Amino acid sequence: MSTLTTPAPGTAAAPLRIGPHTVAPPVVLAPMAGITNAPFRTLCREFSGGKGLFVSEMITTRALVERNEKTMQLIHFDATETPRSIQLYGVDPLTVGKAVRMIAEEGLADHIDLNFGCPVPKVTRKGGGSALPYKRNLLRAIVREAVTGAGDLPVTMKMRKGIDDDHLTFLDAGRIAVEEGVAAIALHGRTTAQHYGGTADWDAIARLKEHVPEIPVLGNGDIWSAEDALRMVRETGCDGVVVGRGCLGRPWLFADLVAAFEGRTDAYVRPALREVADVMVRHATLLGEWIGDEARGVIDFRKHVAWYLKGFAVGSEMRKRLAITSSLAALRAGLDELDLGQPWPAGADGPRGRTSGNNRVVLPDGWLKDPYDCAGVGEEAELDTSGG
Repeated sequence: MSTLTTPAPGTAAAPLRIGPHTVAPPVVLAPMAGITNAPFRTLCREFSGGKGLFVSEMITTRALVERNEKTMQLIHFDATETPRSIQLYGVDPLTVGKAVRMIAEEGLADHIDLNFGCPVPKVTRKGGGSALPYKRNLLRAIVREAVTGAGDLPVTMKMRKGIDDDHLTFLDAGRIAVEEGVAAIALHGRTTAQHYGGTADWDAIARLKEHVPEIPVLGNGDIWSAEDALRMVRETGCDGVVVGRGCLGRPWLFADLVAAFEGRTDAYVRPALREVADVMVRHATLLGEWIGDEARGVIDFRKHVAWYLKGFAVGSEMRKRLAITSSLAALRAGLDELDLGQPWPAGADGPRGRTSGNNRVVLPDGWLKDPYDCAGVGEEAELDTSGG
């Protein structure tokens, strides 16, 4: 790929230890529903040279225990993926325990991450995701079941600051994680109410790091470039970074992250549109191979088109046309009509994906009355499908 020589600031970062696994440099791909499937993880891993940790889409514990067909496909890992990392969602301690034991006993993964960060209403209205840490006793029970059931597999957790500014939970949740044997914590510096709007609070990441020095703390939120990642570590003292929306349409960001964290003055990847087009076709091809149907793979790829093309001079009609293709030939033909010689556009590394904020938080009735009582939350609250 074409590059621009950019000195990588900072010095080489210390590797991240998650149980028996060394993650060097300390860079993690965040689980994202409908995005971080095996094909996308393959692309990111290729650009990183196999370095870093790449986490699956969110897997619901009920669906896993029931061996839901879609879920069993989502936990498929490429033979080259190591360690294999699964993120689990659950609100019932017993179901979470069953799912974790299933993973451990059947050798389905090498690392388990618990989702306490998802802000979408269909999750929070059940008391799951970023709503759950408010119920401290329930959080402790779930984490305890997971760590106990995992045996030798390390368990980590990803969370937000809290439900809103009046109901912050991250410090209490961090202490519970330490006491129950969690191997590392990732904090997205936003509340549930913020969703993905506003600016991530990196100061909260620094506070958590000071509060739980016993285990690694990873920072998440507003990492759009390798420089952002280095700045987060420098400003917060966190032990590593979790990258989500920053790599949408930019799987080569992981090449930049590796170079930056290794303290090299290597060139960062700045692809011309021709090279971006090649990656787009490869991404769609991998999706078709994974799904087992070319057309369905290209259709699934449609949501990525705008992210890949952001910043390039591509007309609205062509963008629409590329976003409704259903074959690799049509996708390739449309891309070949573009001015593929366009260099990497200045300012193309801005926000992508969801940017909404100040949303009303949907919670179970009476959820905020008592931060400890978890009556009424049980197996029936488990989602029966995976992927977010």
